[in-house]
Amino acid sequence: MSKTKKRPSGHPARVNAASRGAATPAKPAGPKSAAGAWIAGARLRTLPLAIAPVALGTGAAMVDTVDISKLLVALCLLVAVFLQIGVNYANDYSDGVRGTDDFRVGPPRLTGSGLVPAKRVLAAAIVFFGLAAIAGVVITVITGQYWLLAVGAAAIAAGWFYTGGKHPYGYYGLGEVFVFVFFGLVATAGTTFILAGDVNDESWLAGIAAGAIACAVLMANNIRDIEQDKLVKKRTLAVLIGRTASRVVYVVWIAIAYAILWFFTLLYPKAPLVFFTLLLTGPAIIIMLTAKKPREFVTVLQLTSLFGLLYGIGLGLAFGY
Repeated sequence: MSKTKKRPSGHPARVNAASRGAATPAKPAGPKSAAGAWIAGARLRTLPLAIAPVALGTGAAMVDTVDISKLLVALCLLVAVFLQIGVNYANDYSDGVRGTDDFRVGPPRLTGSGLVPAKRVLAAAIVFFGLAAIAGVVITVITGQYWLLAVGAAAIAAGWFYTGGKHPYGYYGLGEVFVFVFFGLVATAGTTFILAGDVNDESWLAGIAAGAIACAVLMANNIRDIEQDKLVKKRTLAVLIGRTASRVVYVVWIAIAYAILWFFTLLYPKAPLVFFTLLLTGPAIIIMLTAKKPREFVTVLQLTSLFGLLYGIGLGLAFGY
């Protein structure tokens, strides 16, 4: 006699794919150990989106300030990384209990696959949001800029309500707005302000570039899941504008980052070296425009994330040195 798989606590009734006239896609093999499951759930390939804006913001701060606090740089990095991991676990939990991940074609999630109880995934999200908050409070105490607490609270709230709550804005085509603002402008300009006490033009423009790259990564992820997201009425931007337009928008985001880089090559002699990242984005764009299989979009996501990391570190060093 076969056993019925129990849903996580508080899990709403899920819709059988066959009732919608669609077959449930085969689930990719998941991690074989508990530690591997948690590491996979943290989605390490997204961490460059947290590191890049801090690198850019630090480099921009060095344009005007020679004495940069290494402690504050480390704290800014901790806030960004902990926030990113917290968002990833919160997304895993929220999509899992909604049943959104029942149809996913990418790597299996902790909650949706039943690898880990939903409450434990939620607890992990809260822990990492808490760690980000603690690092943020330390920054606030050191700098004396207590209004930064409001910015941090807004970032955590935005991270949770991306897929959490009754009306998650990520289900209404607004996910790109979140990543552009918080993993682009806020992370970059915020780092510069914390280190230098002001935000210069380098920081604002670099923040736009970081946000554009983050949006490109999100677009690559969402194009892969278009058909599955339609089944659960998750209206990402990719779902709303369609596969062809989404591919074009991805290229536009990458082009914006390079346009800003080109501008900085006129001002900073080492900035042109960052164009070596075309070795990553060239293949990524080709794959994006021709991809048919989910695995190809995962490759685009990985290449774009690595591009973001090298772009952030490279341009940040060009600013500072």
